[in-house]
Amino acid sequence: MEKTDIISIAKSTLEIEISELEKLKNRLDDRFAKAVETIHATEGKLIVVGIGKSAHVGNKIVATLNSTGTPSQFLHASEAIHGDLGVVQKRDVVLCISNSGNSPEIINLVPYLKDYSSALIGMTGNAKSKLAEYSDIVLDTHVDIEACPNKLAPTSSTTIQMVLGDALAIALMELNDFKANDFAKFHPGGSLGKNLISKVDDFLSSQKPQVKEDASIRDVIISISASRHGITVVTNDDHIIGVITDGDLRRMLMNEEDMSKVIAKDIMSAHPKTIERHALAKEAMKTLKTNNIGQLIVTENGKYVGIIDLHKLLDEGIN
Repeated sequence: MEKTDIISIAKSTLEIEISELEKLKNRLDDRFAKAVETIHATEGKLIVVGIGKSAHVGNKIVATLNSTGTPSQFLHASEAIHGDLGVVQKRDVVLCISNSGNSPEIINLVPYLKDYSSALIGMTGNAKSKLAEYSDIVLDTHVDIEACPNKLAPTSSTTIQMVLGDALAIALMELNDFKANDFAKFHPGGSLGKNLISKVDDFLSSQKPQVKEDASIRDVIISISASRHGITVVTNDDHIIGVITDGDLRRMLMNEEDMSKVIAKDIMSAHPKTIERHALAKEAMKTLKTNNIGQLIVTENGKYVGIIDLHKLLDEGIN
């Protein structure tokens, strides 16, 4: 098989699934709106039920809902009929996903899902199935053709389920007025969360190199060498006067024959870039990149409190 044949197969797959998505978009109606309103109004949580490929889709939908402000839990259909039904409470809403709506596990389970919950939403491709019959709201996910060349493996159908789950999540986000900072609360360990809520103070270096403005070159060298930042801050009672980098030292050594009378103030760079310790870390990264520098001086009420380093922010996923 040639590369062009492989690419042709991929494009054909995408075309089939895109076509099915267009059909889904065109048949969305009040049932979808009612499903969103029902989930939004529940005093409990959303229980998502599935089996087979629909179980994998259900787990993904639950993950998306939980991270976007809609408390959800996945329940595997085969486990539910062997004891796990206890997770469903009367105040919960159940979303049951099944393309056929008639698998043995689903047929056995739906009467209990109906009785034990406040509402049962069926996501199915079969409007005449047992799942559709018992559901208070039916979300139609039928497809005319699977992308599988044998028209058997769930492809278009699982894509439709996944996308409809995303549509539910986004609609619920809007109803809940769920903002970027809310999203970050549920992602404190990932780069998304860190970029949204992390402060400069969270990445403040444990080292705080500084010298007085009348410090000798020997003291400046010792201060720079004692930290890993290649920089020291020239201060007067913690008020920042300037900074000296290892580059400033090299230039001084090249230009000065007698260093005995040179002091920190003579070789420092005045007006260094600074940032408040309570500013967002992503603001620090923007300043570092814009000015092509490796460190920022961190302040609080105008006084020197430490250093934040470009590499530390990069290591933590701040961009």
